[in-house]
Amino acid sequence: MDSGKIGVITGANQGLGKAVAAGLARAWGADGTVYLTGRDEQRVTDAAAGLAQAGLHVVPAVCDVRDDEAVRRLAQRIAERHGGVDFVDANATAGISPGVPSADQVADLIDTNNLGATRMIRSFGPLLRPGGRFAVTASSYGTLASLPAHLHPRFDTATMTLDDLDQAMRDYARAVRSGAAAAQGWPDWINIPSKVGQVAAVRIYARTQRNQAMRSGQLIVAVCPGLVDTRASRPWFTDMSQAQTPDEAAAAVVTLATAPADAQYYGELVQHGRVLPWQAEPGPTPRES
Repeated sequence: MDSGKIGVITGANQGLGKAVAAGLARAWGADGTVYLTGRDEQRVTDAAAGLAQAGLHVVPAVCDVRDDEAVRRLAQRIAERHGGVDFVDANATAGISPGVPSADQVADLIDTNNLGATRMIRSFGPLLRPGGRFAVTASSYGTLASLPAHLHPRFDTATMTLDDLDQAMRDYARAVRSGAAAAQGWPDWINIPSKVGQVAAVRIYARTQRNQAMRSGQLIVAVCPGLVDTRASRPWFTDMSQAQTPDEAAAAVVTLATAPADAQYYGELVQHGRVLPWQAEPGPTPRES
């Protein structure tokens, strides 16, 4: 059984995920193995081959986070081969387009971004080794400040379970598909409730694991990389001059994976080393992917 450091990055065949996989493999060197995952076999294979040519130890693995069984199979494979994981980044995201009705996109968005994250938590959380890190890539929009106050109880992370959260996100998707979301007060941009749900998942999981995590030095965290110039971001912005490259944005994620754990980050949303309060007052925020 391989006892070196093991990382798993979802949505890693392009953009930020690929840059995180590369940065982590570079930081760990010969002491680590990074599983570069995505749902398209050819794209995953090509991405891993490109990084391998650069001397990085990455392993391609097909995993569609929308598929419960696919996530469980990959977790079982890694458990049998390595015994555990040291870093997981639930980074997979569904691309959405400004030119397509939200009702036609919301189901895949929620299944990938939100249910995909909780699938990864359920399957890979138990494999997290002492000192390990579990991250979910989110956004600064993932706080209650992004929602009207009457919707805040739907994300009561102090009492909810992951099952409760999954149901809340399915209910939201149904409201968008049926045309009821606007009347219920949801934001027009479906990315916002999705990001709130991602951070909520981290908060719920961190709450349930706190005692064990504190004893074993684990970190459970949501990460806002900021605006990144990727194929998913470009359709939503007319000015990308201030956007980071994927490699620039990945550096902060790799630091969370490799630096000593900072207790103030536990269960929180972190952007550029700063905790973004879950219940912050609303204020102007640049739109991010």
